[in-house]
Amino acid sequence: MKTSTLILLMFVGFLTYNVTAQETIWFDANWKETNKENAEYYRPTPKKQDNGFWIIDYYKNGNVQMEGFSKTNVPHEEKFDGLVLYYHKNGKPFHKANYKNGVLDGVRKVFYESGDLKEQGKYKEGKRDGIWKTFYKNGKIETKGKYRNGEKVGVWKTFYKNVY
Repeated sequence: MKTSTLILLMFVGFLTYNVTAQETIWFDANWKETNKENAEYYRPTPKKQDNGFWIIDYYKNGNVQMEGFSKTNVPHEEKFDGLVLYYHKNGKPFHKANYKNGVLDGVRKVFYESGDLKEQGKYKEGKRDGIWKTFYKNGKIETKGKYRNGEKVGVWKTFYKNVY
């Protein structure tokens, strides 16, 4: 009797684990769910953290593609909060942005595949706001101007690549 009860409890525990454990989700190049063979990216089960989840997506080659904290772990319904980091396939930074309740809010930087800065600016409640700059691959400023409430305002300057 004790043996059969133990086996039954082990089976129920195993069954509960398998029902609640989520497997890796595979995505194609357009971020639509697919199978492993057709995937470009994948997402293991996000880790529960505080009142949300630490989500890490990977390229199929195993390099990190994105990582950040979200209040939900449902694909395409994430509500990021805080700094979210995206990476190029080579592992170098691609995009760093701050979110507040799922909306861009704060500094955002975009990088070339080399890791050099390509664009920098701020968001306020999901809209571009303040000074924005774009950069040539050589690090020199390409354009500089200001946004207010998501709209370009004032004088925008464009600089030649070889003149500074």
